[in-house]
Amino acid sequence: MEALFTSTAVVALAEIGDKTQLLAILLATRFRRPLPIILGILAATLANHFLAALLGVSVASLVRAAWFHYLVAASFLAMALWTLIPDKMDDLPEEPGRFGPFLTTTVAFFLVEMGDKTQVATVALGAQFQQVGMVTLGTTLGMLLANVPAVFLGHELVRRVPLKAVRLVAAMLFAGIGIWLLLSGPGLL
Repeated sequence: MEALFTSTAVVALAEIGDKTQLLAILLATRFRRPLPIILGILAATLANHFLAALLGVSVASLVRAAWFHYLVAASFLAMALWTLIPDKMDDLPEEPGRFGPFLTTTVAFFLVEMGDKTQVATVALGAQFQQVGMVTLGTTLGMLLANVPAVFLGHELVRRVPLKAVRLVAAMLFAGIGIWLLLSGPGLL
């Protein structure tokens, strides 16, 4: 359950103000059909984060050296710094698509999530917890917790939520996990 709860919290916080959340708002204002957009976010996130968690678990099972433990810890610390850098609307595709809200959302979310901080976090969480299913479920739940309100509330949510404070809390969460991993490294605790 630790893998599920940690994965949910990390991604839900990291996703606030992220470019995929901005994409959700853009798609919601373009299509004005929330259910297909939410289902597209769900489909894209399940596929993308399953592959990311699987990659993390696979690499961790192949590499059992102490340095890999510290590499995972360092990746969480790097994620803390990355989280402090705000995403911009300029990073999103110009035209959301003409293939309907579900397919457009699914494809756009899958592609925009490639190399995104929540995908990198999913790889690191997979490596840390060695549980593809629970990490995928948790990160997908976190993605939905952050994006479903964005689909329904759109610009009002962005206007009212202090994104700087949310980024700071998310960065502290990433840093806390990284520091805990450093301190719990092989032979330390």
